[in-house]
Amino acid sequence: MIYFDKVSKIYSPTSIALEDVSFTIKPNEFVSLVGQSGAGKTTLLKLLLAEERPTSGQIFFESSDIHALLKHELPLVRRRMGVVFQDYRLLPMKTAFENVAFALEAAGRPDADISSDVIQVLELVGLADKIWNFPHELSGGEKQRVAIARAIVTRPDVVIADEPTGNLDPLNTRDIIRLLEKVNDLGTTVLLATHDKEIIDSLERRVVTLDKGRVIRDELRGRYVL
Repeated sequence: MIYFDKVSKIYSPTSIALEDVSFTIKPNEFVSLVGQSGAGKTTLLKLLLAEERPTSGQIFFESSDIHALLKHELPLVRRRMGVVFQDYRLLPMKTAFENVAFALEAAGRPDADISSDVIQVLELVGLADKIWNFPHELSGGEKQRVAIARAIVTRPDVVIADEPTGNLDPLNTRDIIRLLEKVNDLGTTVLLATHDKEIIDSLERRVVTLDKGRVIRDELRGRYVL
């Protein structure tokens, strides 16, 4: 589904963010991307989302080389990826319902479909009673649930979660990780970037470890893939 083929990102001779990175993510996998700050996780995600271009190598989404797509083709691929950020990125003057509906509106969905889809996904993430609350009326965990609802309401093929629990306490962290597992169980591929060892240990899923821009380990439940 997603394939990084010898990808490097070099900003300068003394700033190498990624170096010769290759790995594959299959459909319906749950993959954790781990590494300390500066290991290259954020750069890798930016390249996948085509927010930056690689210095060398290719990144494929299914059969498409993301960075060879024409300008009008890129939004179609991006719509197949839902993104969850550490800082939620909710619109402060919109309710939970409106924040999630915005994603469908941007995708051009008919008004008739939006209401039922938004309510359904907010129920899925456990916020049926918070539909009309504004972000400032929600806890950190609830804000992240709205962000996840926004990411999955368009029914993407993959959810990319960039340090989604970085601002949360341990209890809310466990809830958000369980929710991402539920999303994965429903058939969506999940790529989780984190540096939280407790999360990795609790998941028992595939882990790709980056260090100084290189993949140094790729393992599944203690069994090495790389």
